[in-house]
Amino acid sequence: MDDRTLVARAAAGSEHAFRELYRAYVRPVYWIAYGLLGDSGDAEDVAQETFVTAWRKLRGFELASDSLLPWLTTICRFQAANKVRSRRRDRDHTTDATIPEIAASSDVEQQVIDADLAERIAFAVDGLSPTDRDIFVLCAVEGLSYSAAAETLGIAHGAVRNRLSRIRTRLRTALTETTP
Repeated sequence: MDDRTLVARAAAGSEHAFRELYRAYVRPVYWIAYGLLGDSGDAEDVAQETFVTAWRKLRGFELASDSLLPWLTTICRFQAANKVRSRRRDRDHTTDATIPEIAASSDVEQQVIDADLAERIAFAVDGLSPTDRDIFVLCAVEGLSYSAAAETLGIAHGAVRNRLSRIRTRLRTALTETTP
């Protein structure tokens, strides 16, 4: 089933449909969170909160594109920002703020840059064909080998290898064109 169908069913209350969406996107969401936070435990928490928030907000939600990933990325970014604020509050309450202000501001700047990059990648991936998007997710996000991805998708090993090469080139081009 495609994302649009799964989202509609999940919005109507289908836990099975939401579970399918979770399985499809938990790894990309985790890696986005990890990229923003740099801590696996916090990334797991943020990924979990992202899907809890998505489940709560799904009622009445209409998918504007073919993929749920851009919406989940946005939720993930907000959850990661909340986690950063929570860390900062905890640090401020448990220490005497020995970290220099410059380091804190550069951390925030890097998080903004990383979040922007993650959003641009998600947008570029969303523009791929469904097969190319599946190849990208399986190989680049989930780390499957060409053979495993080919078997999962029912296409030739060489097709996966060649298409992934073109996908990466297309994404690099799209990201360099949108870099300010």
